[in-house]
Amino acid sequence: MRGIKISCVLLGCAAGSACLAQASAPAAVKIRVDLAKSLGPDTPIYRWFGYDESNYTTMQYGKQLLRELHDLTAEPVYIRAHHLLTSGNGVAELKWSSSNVFSLDAQGKPVYDFTITDETFDEYQRAGVRPFVELGFMPKDLASDVPGVNEYQVHYPHPTMAGASNNPPRDYAMWGELVRKFTEHLVKRYGRDTVSTWYFEVWNEPDIVYWHGTREEYFKLYDYAVAGVRAALPGAKVGGPATTGPNPGKSAEFLDAFLKHCLSDRSAADGKPVPLDFISFHPKGHPETVDGHVRMGLADELKAARTGFGIVAKYPKFKRLPIILSEADPEGCAACSMKINPANAYRNGPLYAAYTAVAMKSLMDLGDQEGVNLAGMLSWSFEFEGKDYFEGFRTLATNGIDKPILNVFRMAGLMSGDRVEAESTGRRSLEDVLKSGVRQNSDVDAFATKAARQAAVMVWNYHDDDLSAPAATVQLTIADVPAGVKRVLLEHYRIDDSHSNAYTVWKQMGSPQSPTAKQYAELRQAGQLELLTSPQWLDVNEGKVTVAMELPRQAISLLRLQW
Repeated sequence: MRGIKISCVLLGCAAGSACLAQASAPAAVKIRVDLAKSLGPDTPIYRWFGYDESNYTTMQYGKQLLRELHDLTAEPVYIRAHHLLTSGNGVAELKWSSSNVFSLDAQGKPVYDFTITDETFDEYQRAGVRPFVELGFMPKDLASDVPGVNEYQVHYPHPTMAGASNNPPRDYAMWGELVRKFTEHLVKRYGRDTVSTWYFEVWNEPDIVYWHGTREEYFKLYDYAVAGVRAALPGAKVGGPATTGPNPGKSAEFLDAFLKHCLSDRSAADGKPVPLDFISFHPKGHPETVDGHVRMGLADELKAARTGFGIVAKYPKFKRLPIILSEADPEGCAACSMKINPANAYRNGPLYAAYTAVAMKSLMDLGDQEGVNLAGMLSWSFEFEGKDYFEGFRTLATNGIDKPILNVFRMAGLMSGDRVEAESTGRRSLEDVLKSGVRQNSDVDAFATKAARQAAVMVWNYHDDDLSAPAATVQLTIADVPAGVKRVLLEHYRIDDSHSNAYTVWKQMGSPQSPTAKQYAELRQAGQLELLTSPQWLDVNEGKVTVAMELPRQAISLLRLQW
């Protein structure tokens, strides 16, 4: 009841009156998982992460987090970062990093220095993660002059993409050679077989101010970049265009025009067909503050994804190419903390995790509807070094303390095999969510997988509005357990206000910005994925197992069965 009273105060009405009526208990929800009804292989779309500040990779908590990302799943984890080619001193700032790989000497000849990028990629190798190599941004000595762009670097909170680091190259052939040299160096340092498992993406969001050129100039940039990659590593995985949205208008037109370019045009670099091995774009949600609380904008992210999937599906040649949503998030600015926007406090608690669980299933369902090959849903979230604890950045951890959002990826990493059918009486239909979000009843739904001698079911109680409400009563039935299995071992993991949630523990401590060693150890432990109950053996009756639970608003459970 404590959370309901708080919400009533926020809404300016008395506890026990209209607010409590709005928070009436949902009807009991029945969920049925049928292990015999496969929906196809479970694609691990969750194992992709990224961040603006590539120089955080080699810092204390960046190193720690990379290893945790490697450990969350048996699948390879991919990392994307901005500013791999940007000029500078290698010191990270908000929304900025640099490597200084390229400069011109006094005679105008290129000088290549891979010292800083070696440190970054060496750390990836030590952590056991794979680079998703974003080719950007433009080195200072290679950047062309663009009217109105007077500085190379613009510092946050001003728009960091407003500087010449986002200009087209003054010499496209020199740009292509830079990419070739960079790729050649990566192959020599890490091995052809290793680098062949990576992805090379050209630029970031060229449909907005991240690119100070025309659409056609981006196509030329792409052509020279992929020609450079392929010259050093034939068969390398190359793609793009990493556009925003796409939403109806410029971003959708850009993606469509890019696919037409790859389909019909000849490369500006070598006159050959334009290579394209994967397609990327960036669907985002749109949260807002309503009557003193956060309201998420899940529908916006899903609409953008559906638009993009529909554009890809128009082209038979490209329809089955991997689609990597190389940024897929609740909103756009990871570096905007709750000090800048108080609504961003949602990123510290379980709402961010519940939103992500629903988005994962919904994006897979949309991909199935359009018949496209969704391979990745990259979370643009990492960590910010040297900032306050729980400052409200879009991060997976804060000063080495894991946040609830990281635990939903840990849950996903415990699922494998085939997706299987899961039906819920509390599910909001995909079309309903696309039309109006999750604004009336909660979405109480599940996603399930089956592998050899095990099954896993992720269950959530999600609502766009970050308001307290009574828990949902859920009866979960798992049917068609293999014949001959009499008992199964159940592990029940939970993310909510009091489980897998270091933020709650930190607030209970008094929100310390200088926690003691004992407090820090307690916070580290609280940030890990936590069991709701001890593992227990359950009897199988007529091929079925039934589990009853109370699932709070914005909570996620993972039930893992082994036999």
